[in-house]
Amino acid sequence: MDKKLLLISFSILAGAAACTGVERESSLTAPSAGGNNSLMGNWTSSTLIPTPSTCTDFKWNVSEQTGTSARGAFTATCAGNLKLTGTAQGAFTSPAAIAWTADGNATAPGLTSCAIKLTGTASLGTDSIVIPYEGTTCLGPVKGIETLRKR
Repeated sequence: MDKKLLLISFSILAGAAACTGVERESSLTAPSAGGNNSLMGNWTSSTLIPTPSTCTDFKWNVSEQTGTSARGAFTATCAGNLKLTGTAQGAFTSPAAIAWTADGNATAPGLTSCAIKLTGTASLGTDSIVIPYEGTTCLGPVKGIETLRKR
């Protein structure tokens, strides 16, 4: 009888252990350095007409992200039909900010290719990245703010 009671007790304990589980809840309010690769993918701006000292039509294809940085190819168009291409990379300065730089080349009809450099500190939102930028191109300095959305 004691063996039956012991066997029943073990069966009940094993059944109870099989029914327990671990639950985890998480919430993502913005792309961040949290290691969830939330920046991965294509980001684009919607402004298409540059003014003389701004650039538009920004595209950033984030192909690498770690807990502290992100990197990928970018393109943009500046006044004078100047086409920028290169690599943009940044380091997270907080969960919602990234200090970034972009290096590459610019081309335009009738101009030889030239080096460009842009810098800024972006603010990460729920579904957007606000990117203040400034830098130099073949046609002079540029400065502005673009908002990128994930596509």
